[in-house]
Amino acid sequence: MVRARLRYEYVVAVVFVTGLFMEILDTTIVNVALPTLGREFGVGTSSIEWVVIGYLLSLAVWIPASGWIGDKVGTKQTFLFAIGTFTVASALCGQAHSLGELVAFRVLQGVGGGMMTPVGTAMLFRAFAPERRAKASTVLIIPTVMAPALGPVVGGLLVTQLSWRWIFYVNVPLGIVAFAFGFFFLREHREPTAGPFDAAGFVLSGGGLALVLYALSEGPFRGWRSPVVLGAAVAGIVAFALLAWVELRQPHPMLALRLFADRMFRNANLASLLSYSSFAGVLFIMPLFLQDLRGLTALQSGLTTFPQAIGVLVSSQIAGRLYPSVGPRRLMVFGLVGAACTVASFTQIDLTTNLWWIRGLMFTRGMFMAFAFIPLQAATYATITPVDTGRATAIFSTQRQVAAALGVAISATVLATATQLHLSSLASDRGPSAVSARVSAYHDVFAVSAVLALGAALVALMIRDEDAAATMRSRRRARVPDVEPSAVPG
Repeated sequence: MVRARLRYEYVVAVVFVTGLFMEILDTTIVNVALPTLGREFGVGTSSIEWVVIGYLLSLAVWIPASGWIGDKVGTKQTFLFAIGTFTVASALCGQAHSLGELVAFRVLQGVGGGMMTPVGTAMLFRAFAPERRAKASTVLIIPTVMAPALGPVVGGLLVTQLSWRWIFYVNVPLGIVAFAFGFFFLREHREPTAGPFDAAGFVLSGGGLALVLYALSEGPFRGWRSPVVLGAAVAGIVAFALLAWVELRQPHPMLALRLFADRMFRNANLASLLSYSSFAGVLFIMPLFLQDLRGLTALQSGLTTFPQAIGVLVSSQIAGRLYPSVGPRRLMVFGLVGAACTVASFTQIDLTTNLWWIRGLMFTRGMFMAFAFIPLQAATYATITPVDTGRATAIFSTQRQVAAALGVAISATVLATATQLHLSSLASDRGPSAVSARVSAYHDVFAVSAVLALGAALVALMIRDEDAAATMRSRRRARVPDVEPSAVPG
């Protein structure tokens, strides 16, 4: 039987997109189901939150180490281990009969989830030639945008119509398909320069990131003056300082911090930190506005914010086509300024604003954000050598995880502070005036998110198109070798 010939870059894209979609979707689905899980196990918010925190801390340990593991063990073996572990852990989460079991299995999920994104990204950008990085970025947009948008919708349906267990079981068939496809078609890749295991770097990077993420996730709710939060934040910062001192003197570091000396990589990471903080902050705060103040259900809220993902998908095709001729700098500035203006317009919505107007604004924001995300992803690794790609993707993934936590932490803190401030001048925290004060607090959060996007636009002005020249080649695309499935080592 004659087997179809497959372009290898699309083999990587299919496996990675499936795995990444599954991992991101799982995070947003679980958030929707937390109240149900609390009732199921008979515990309060302070206990049930460990379903999220346990996963987050496990991610933090394994994301920084994933670049070295992929280079040393092999990207195929590492990615298959990650997706296999995540799938098995999902099945175990679905059959958990106590909170302790569920948290333990979520920690196991984090082992797979932490390695999946950096290693998969390294495979993707090694498979796509530099001049096709914009194309690779349009592929990467699918899971990173669609999964968070679909999470509340799918989660609401599964919890309401079936059982909370299905928010985990839904991962199993996707994981099996991705694992099987990757097993037969992925190529192995190792870096001979990976070097020995850096124990100090592993402990300091994983421990520091876990402590910082814990402080960012708990600070808005426990209070930033809480001894636990302050202790975690200070310990995390100290660990990062020690990490920088150790890794810059290490011939084979776990995290190649020397890559920040590269102008393109440094500026792209900083722009990503600010832009994704703004993006994640609005993703967190808008559902609260729609559900807490407007009284929408989780499903109705998800359907109202979903147009943003459609906007990103539509606009990403345009941005991908413009990138080779326009370059990253102008596209990013245009997209981020447009996104900032759109988020600023959210300060004008209230409890009587037509939902279709809000959906239109979300769609518009998605359109603008694609003009930032596509060139950002395409240009970040433009000057990174193939040898350093694995370590670079680990750094970028670490930064994105911090950015998401930072965006949520800033939004939650501003909301709590602004709400208290606006209500302090009122005689009562009930009635029309109190409701208006709460709406004003949300407006303050939207204004801060707009400022973050503008800050990212200012950083984007420092990006130079000539640094991304390798990804902007207008010459005729070189033919990418096809692979026979039967010839790919399994």
